[in-house]
Amino acid sequence: MATELYDLTVPVFIRGLQALSGLLEKGAAFAQEKGIDPLTLTSARLIPDMAPLTSQVQFASDTAKGCVIRLGQFDPVPMPDNEQSFGDLQARIAKTIAFLDSVPRDMIDGREDADVVLKVPNGEIPFTGRSHVLGFSLANFYFHISMAYALLRQAGVPIGKIDYLGGI
Repeated sequence: MATELYDLTVPVFIRGLQALSGLLEKGAAFAQEKGIDPLTLTSARLIPDMAPLTSQVQFASDTAKGCVIRLGQFDPVPMPDNEQSFGDLQARIAKTIAFLDSVPRDMIDGREDADVVLKVPNGEIPFTGRSHVLGFSLANFYFHISMAYALLRQAGVPIGKIDYLGGI
């Protein structure tokens, strides 16, 4: 039996977002335990020209929902990028997961060869459904989760590989 495109997207994104939520929970607990202003962690950057933790979560969310929206030809699900606190970020993850949970399998499966266009500030990037998932969306999604992990780890939050993987 072949793996369907739905199986490569929706459950993968949900699992990754749940792992990200767990990382954020540990970050919030660490801030409270150490008496650190949580905004110090949520606004942390690896280097000055790199996006902060809040943006890494927003980008992971946007990648997951955007991929599924483009594949399934759904209307956009706007989420303003105004999160600052751990609670705000958790709410965004929950909203993204709720959207993903609502996606019917039959809107994604069978779209492997469909034309998918990613609109970017400089134009458009054409993909097939398969190449969009395998060549862009999954890599981009995990990049941003990895950056969130790295930011929290750099701040001293006691997390490890198992936390990144979602506590298998």
